[in-house]
Amino acid sequence: MVTIADVARHAGVSSSTVSYVLSGKRAISEETRRRVRSSVQALGYHPNAGARALAAKRSHIIALMVPLRTDVYVPVMMEIAISVTTAARQHGFDVLLITSDEGPGGVRRIAASGLADGVVLMDVELDDERIPVLRAQGTQAALIGLADDARGLSCVDHDFAAAGALCADHLADLGHREIAFIGYGSGVYHRHAGYAERTLAGFRDRAGQRGLRFLHRTCEGTYESTAGTLARVLADRPGTTGFVVQNEGAIGPLLSLLRSGGRTVPEDASVVALCQDQLAEQFAPRLTAVTGSAQDLGRVAVDQIMRRLAAVHDGGRPADERVLLTPVLTVRDSTGPAPH
Repeated sequence: MVTIADVARHAGVSSSTVSYVLSGKRAISEETRRRVRSSVQALGYHPNAGARALAAKRSHIIALMVPLRTDVYVPVMMEIAISVTTAARQHGFDVLLITSDEGPGGVRRIAASGLADGVVLMDVELDDERIPVLRAQGTQAALIGLADDARGLSCVDHDFAAAGALCADHLADLGHREIAFIGYGSGVYHRHAGYAERTLAGFRDRAGQRGLRFLHRTCEGTYESTAGTLARVLADRPGTTGFVVQNEGAIGPLLSLLRSGGRTVPEDASVVALCQDQLAEQFAPRLTAVTGSAQDLGRVAVDQIMRRLAAVHDGGRPADERVLLTPVLTVRDSTGPAPH
């Protein structure tokens, strides 16, 4: 196994100089840094994680608490997790995956063990019970999601309220007045998932401003549940011509059911979805969609953790950051003027 002494001999410097270059603790000339890094790469040297943690009082590990639920859209969650891992490696950190079903107990275990220098929480609820534990333990954390009380923490999320408002404005601009909002399953709203509640609130507020009549129906995302949801919508509001869908599983069934029921999209009914562009492009017709970058969520969360750790290392108080990423509406083939 390549040691720090091997790197020092290869670069023609002392072992302490190699250590300073790798840790960044002392100013080293650019020429020497280049020589040491070249030797590190040539020899394939990797610092011993245990020794590095003891010396720096850091593990250089970020814990990522990922959701294991049947009501989350796994591809997006995985995209965020990969982004967190990639961004962490760019800072020289590794990622430890923790499942969110461990709840506050998992947070306490990570904080007490010293396994991780910081924690990134996904699938954040408005009154998330993990947050008081993070605050009490003094753990440096970034939330991917907005909680009602995130004091002492940093957070990043899509601006879901703005996303809901974009959907309402788009359909209103096309002349639609009767709208159905098909959301996630009831369990998502019962646990107060921030992304679902904020989107609905943003849509509701803008719908009121634009004079839209709308109803909100939950849906489990299966063909059968979507069929039942659509039947109830049309029974209650037969004049519905606009549909907003925040439920990836319900999109395909809804398009199929509208078609089989004699409603052509977009001539008879317009559909706008909140989903990733890759998914929107897969359907026929291609979906008008409001999207946000999953990769940016992971990258920003890691950057927030790094700034918090740096502030603590320098003896300062970390700043509590709140970042909202602006959603984008992409108009495709599933929306059109309201039928006369």
